Amino acid sequence: MSHGAAEVVSAPAAGLDFLDVGAEIAARSPWQLFWRRFRRDRVALVSLAFIAFLIVLAFGAPLVVSLLGLPGPDVQNLNLTDSFGSPLGPSSAHPFGVDPLGQDVMSRVIYGTRVSLEVAILGTAIATLIGVTIGTLAGFYRGWVDTLLARTMDVFLSIPILLLGLGIGAACAVRGCVGGVIQPGLGLIIFLIALATWPLIARIVRGLVLSLREREFIEASRALGASDLRIMFREILPNLAAPIIVYASLQIPFNILFEASLSYLGVGIRPPTPSWGQMIAAATPIFNTAWWYMVFPGAALLATVLAFNLLGDGLRDALNPRGA
Repeated sequence: MSHGAAEVVSAPAAGLDFLDVGAEIAARSPWQLFWRRFRRDRVALVSLAFIAFLIVLAFGAPLVVSLLGLPGPDVQNLNLTDSFGSPLGPSSAHPFGVDPLGQDVMSRVIYGTRVSLEVAILGTAIATLIGVTIGTLAGFYRGWVDTLLARTMDVFLSIPILLLGLGIGAACAVRGCVGGVIQPGLGLIIFLIALATWPLIARIVRGLVLSLREREFIEASRALGASDLRIMFREILPNLAAPIIVYASLQIPFNILFEASLSYLGVGIRPPTPSWGQMIAAATPIFNTAWWYMVFPGAALLATVLAFNLLGDGLRDALNPRGA
């Protein structure tokens, strides 16, 4: 009898030991799980470090150029061309060479980082804000609201943005349009990026909201008397954070290329403000004699776009709830 009792007591004791061991395991928040998955991706970490370096470089461009002993991006020196007027190549004083006006290419590439990041981040942020707002309203209310907003998305998606940018740039190049308000430059590119991108984000958000609004926790919030705004901002939007972050990070490199394309076509950033696309366009006629003028801005553009793409892939994998 005593032996049986000992067995009965020992089993619960073993169970209690197991529970005590399990109780020591701390629960992890979703963001802790995200970071644990993300830091395993070495390529994404290197991409994040490179993007952080670009941001520091953009903010500290004057200091970096000064520390490297380079002239400013707008400083012209025709003595840096040969007897035929061709620019001189890379040297110790000018590691990336100079352009036909004698301007230092490395200095202009560093300052061009500012333009690319500013256009990409601001344009993507504005497009994301508009797209999330309209997509949430369309998916949540459905009915005529959804129909109206969905057809509006279709209209904006049908606009050929590149041709629109070329048209505005050609029409407003001299004196501007609408009383000088619309002029080719940074503001126009950010406007075109937001115009082209927000319908895509809105469509993605709309589809996600249509699915989430039928979930049990939304019905529970309604039963508790929560208002529509509270449900959208406190229940639905937090659950959309991961896909929004992923899509925005993947949209940034597209926007960088879009800015470079417009600048290449002469509609984007105006001289003397440095822009990678503008530099590549100016280097095209003299590529045979001044290869460095195209190679270095092109390499900077390639590395930046690639880093954002790899970072977006890493974020997508890390934010996937089914990830390991």
